[in-house]
Amino acid sequence: MDALSDVLRVVRLTGGVFLDARFTAPWSVAGRVEPEEMRAFVDRPQGVIGFHYVVSGRMIVTVQGSAPVEVTAGEIVLTPRNDIHTLASAPNIAPIQAAVIVAEGAGIGSLDYGGGGTETHMVCGYLGSDVQTNPVVAALPPLLKLNVGATAGGAWIAQSFAFAAHQLAEGAVGASTIISKLSELMFVEAVRRHIESLPPEETGWLAGLRDQAVGKALALMHTDPHRDWCAEGLAAEVNLSRSAFAERFSALIGQPPMKYLTHWRMQVAAHKLRENRSTISQIAFDVGYESEAAFTRAFRREMGAPPAAWRKQSTPQSFVSSQPDISVAIPSI
Repeated sequence: MDALSDVLRVVRLTGGVFLDARFTAPWSVAGRVEPEEMRAFVDRPQGVIGFHYVVSGRMIVTVQGSAPVEVTAGEIVLTPRNDIHTLASAPNIAPIQAAVIVAEGAGIGSLDYGGGGTETHMVCGYLGSDVQTNPVVAALPPLLKLNVGATAGGAWIAQSFAFAAHQLAEGAVGASTIISKLSELMFVEAVRRHIESLPPEETGWLAGLRDQAVGKALALMHTDPHRDWCAEGLAAEVNLSRSAFAERFSALIGQPPMKYLTHWRMQVAAHKLRENRSTISQIAFDVGYESEAAFTRAFRREMGAPPAAWRKQSTPQSFVSSQPDISVAIPSI
């Protein structure tokens, strides 16, 4: 499994749709995805990616500090860090706050708003994650646009999304679920396309994936976090000297390989604590620690709480109550 796929698996993105909207020119709306709009799909997301898919028409999208982006029919625009953004029929129109015109509620809403001119029909939703630190999201720009139909195999996704959006407007059962799943696919495709567009001098996690040596090292660490990796071993795997590998990895990723490995191991451990009934000692072993005490210290440093307390805070009560209260140290080898 490649590093990008592995990170997306662990951060566990969950799609949701909260609004089917029709705007008529002139119009301008500012806002971002709010907690009440996610309640039907995600309880307490730690990370939120907003998206707007244009079914018909066009709009201008702006995030402070970034150039405006035009989005037309068949395109999706994402706000990877859920920044406040403005959607408008044209530049320089004073925006109204979305909360003023969108009624709060746990279900999917519909909205007709604007001055009565040319119509833009869009579906608004989000991808939620219960992981705080996501290297993919951290490396993305504030706005990310994807022409769905122009991607490989994207024509059927675009057609499916447009059909589901129509069904959503008609109140058809299951349409929101279809859109949420398609939005997950489109996010992955948008990230892949963004990686392909990066200039050669780009640095960061996504650029590291593209580098032959660093990308292979990331894949090795992500695929087998249990292995007793060291900088020398990783360097040998990618056919570089230790110093050349460490320098190249740090320059692209922004931190030394062993520090990155520790952080990734804690993300995998958090995923296991949240998702299954394994004991803490077993999880420690699964992510490369021979000692539960050493794992607990590392987990507390990275996540801010010891594993047992983190598990209770991050899983449903019904699941937590069924956890065996077992603490067994793994013998040293």
